[in-house]
Amino acid sequence: MRKTPDFVKYAAGIVPDERQLKWQELGFNALVSYGMNTYTNSEWGNGNEDPELFAPTALDCRQWAKLCKLSGIKGLILTVKHQDGFCLWPSAYTDHCVSASKWKQGRGDVVAECAAACREFGIKFGVYLSIWDRHEETYGTSAYNDFFKNQLRELLTDYGDIFCVWLDSTGCGDPVRDHDMEGWVKLIRELQPNAVIAGCGCDVRWCGNDLGVCRRSEWSVVPYYYSDLEAARLADQADISRPPKKINSATLEPGSRKAIKACNRLIWYPAEVNMPLRKGWFYHSNDDYNVKPLSKIAEVYYRSVGANASLLLGIAPNPEGKIHEKDVETLLSVGAQLEIDFNEDLAADSVVTDSCRLDDKHSGQKALSDFPGEYWHSGDDPDGAELVLDLGDEYDIDKILLAEHIATGQQIEEFSIYVKLGGKWKKIANETVVGHCRICRFKEVRAQYFKIVIEKARCFATLERLEAY
Repeated sequence: MRKTPDFVKYAAGIVPDERQLKWQELGFNALVSYGMNTYTNSEWGNGNEDPELFAPTALDCRQWAKLCKLSGIKGLILTVKHQDGFCLWPSAYTDHCVSASKWKQGRGDVVAECAAACREFGIKFGVYLSIWDRHEETYGTSAYNDFFKNQLRELLTDYGDIFCVWLDSTGCGDPVRDHDMEGWVKLIRELQPNAVIAGCGCDVRWCGNDLGVCRRSEWSVVPYYYSDLEAARLADQADISRPPKKINSATLEPGSRKAIKACNRLIWYPAEVNMPLRKGWFYHSNDDYNVKPLSKIAEVYYRSVGANASLLLGIAPNPEGKIHEKDVETLLSVGAQLEIDFNEDLAADSVVTDSCRLDDKHSGQKALSDFPGEYWHSGDDPDGAELVLDLGDEYDIDKILLAEHIATGQQIEEFSIYVKLGGKWKKIANETVVGHCRICRFKEVRAQYFKIVIEKARCFATLERLEAY
């Protein structure tokens, strides 16, 4: 009889809420960094900029959204307010916004145009809102809490559905402030109940860097203090007394058995991997020939989206209000490459046999099902469970995609993939976690039979996707 430690059983029972499930399904999103910094040639503004500096001559949010669509990007998050406090919508609560510029005679609204463009092209729309506001005089006082709530109300009631509210942190030189994070979160939940809160939020976890790098084992179930630490550090709370040890977002494998064993509370807190397409997040003309190549973007995609994380790629429109042709070229090539890589699932009409199952409703064949809620379930003795994939004929394969049914938790800790060559099984991949998506790449093989072996799982194993390319 398999004996599972109580702390492992507890971790196996942590599941995502509906917001997190929908967010993880997207996988690939864009952060469009556009605002006052675009016109001051900087990454960090000081809040004293003349609003008239904001002067797009050919703003084209339709280009942004269409390009995201063609690039395989599912959601667009716009920097509606960066640390300089300049707002891309006509906020009634500040004089540092588009209505104080000469653009469209002060009647323009970038947020409205971007939201409309996203709806037109079927892209989810989100907002990035800096907590630190270097222009607002009430920042650092209790009055700022109400100021921030007022701006949240404007953004979350006037622009349709918002899929993500990305709350950014303060700068390194900013003194500690006491912000009403609980009140802000409550208001976001009230106004946009389907939106995840990222950055210094409680739904999505920053991977720990802006280099596009995440861990080999990126767990979605982690100790609660990762969320508390991020909310405290990024929202400037002074008291970070609850974490039992010194930690940070870049800690190796925060969801491993070693990391969770001594923790009495775990949460579902999936990772987001961030990386700008250029050297910085905002547009600088001297970076026009410093755009990351397709090879870099593709590699980061596989190591994030294909490794149980989400990718947030930074895109920087230029002062005209358009995305530069070099960026366009790279992004279109990303979309074309993803279309090539995942054009045809050669496992779609295959036969899957399993070595174990919970019951007949959860057979191995269900791993290929397109119907929501259908998946393979190993039963309560998952270690060593096998699924044999028969493609029906020999095909050239260099990628296999797996996905757990994460609505029942993240369970798989290690698995291997074998291919049958010359009548013998040969191991071609060994990986750790699966989660919402794991894409295993290997040297191309021509074969008909592949085998997935669950080497180790927490309480059981599930697969709702099993695809071959």
